[in-house]
Amino acid sequence: MVRQAHHEGHKGRSSALDIMTEIEQSSQTRAGFVALVGAPNAGKSTLLNTLVGGKVAIVSPKAQTTRTRVLGIAMRDLPDGTRAQIAFVDTPGIHDRRQKRLERAMVKAAWQGAADADLVALLVDAGRGFGDEIRAIAVRLRDIRKPSVLVLNKIDLVRRDKLLALAAAANAAHPFERTFMVSAKTGDGVGDLADWLAAALPAGPLLYPEDQLTDMPLRLLAAEIVREQVFLQLHEELPYDAAVETEAWTERPDGSARVDCAVFVMRESQRPIALGKGGSRIKMIGSRARKQLTEIAGRPVHLFLTVKVKEHWAEDRMRYGEWGLDYDV
Repeated sequence: MVRQAHHEGHKGRSSALDIMTEIEQSSQTRAGFVALVGAPNAGKSTLLNTLVGGKVAIVSPKAQTTRTRVLGIAMRDLPDGTRAQIAFVDTPGIHDRRQKRLERAMVKAAWQGAADADLVALLVDAGRGFGDEIRAIAVRLRDIRKPSVLVLNKIDLVRRDKLLALAAAANAAHPFERTFMVSAKTGDGVGDLADWLAAALPAGPLLYPEDQLTDMPLRLLAAEIVREQVFLQLHEELPYDAAVETEAWTERPDGSARVDCAVFVMRESQRPIALGKGGSRIKMIGSRARKQLTEIAGRPVHLFLTVKVKEHWAEDRMRYGEWGLDYDV
């Protein structure tokens, strides 16, 4: 179950006892933010889910699946007895093909996430190598001026000699603190990465409750889970131009929840693709999304989906605000 309680900082904590307790706890804990950056489809969302041990970010074969900042929170126990809380920030994929407003806004959000973090992890798909796109990201990391590590992902698919050559090329472009070789899918090497990051965070009090996995509201998480299923089941037929919005979240007396989501497509011709024959496609999308939401919420969820045509949804200023993106980019 994903706990959704928000941390409200230290507002209202004014007593001497509270202050002394916080000082004592901060000497035994570390906490901070680590931004996961990289090109589209490098595996950032998969790595985030593996690091936190739960589903907080959606994953699909489509590039630029992540549209908004996603926070995943992990606790680590260090050998010296210190407890560390790592707030991982999964950012949209960085690329130089910024033709549309949404793409420009997502790239800006990724760099902002890196600038705001305590540490930056550049994730590279080892199978694709160290091309111009990754090199440009590595070089720009110098301007961020934050400690950064290189994470070579999908090592289970690449020969060791190629991995070593890739690591050498990346470190020649940017002076990384450390290089890690992992498989986000299998979990190989992920523990070593998390331990190093935890030890490198500043000493201080925990930022969130220990059992909290994300700060994403359930309404937004529901929309993201549905969007993931739309992409997984329709990525060959439906273009990138699809969005999902939670229109209503209703608590029921029996403890369950009714969730109404709308799937927006940009053209009328796309609507029957999303619906499927006799509504079969949208029913399958709803069934699979409902199963995940029930598991995440820890209680029954009744999910109802509709498909609507909204030609210019990608130019909706209010939607950018909901995603935490800058519309005027």
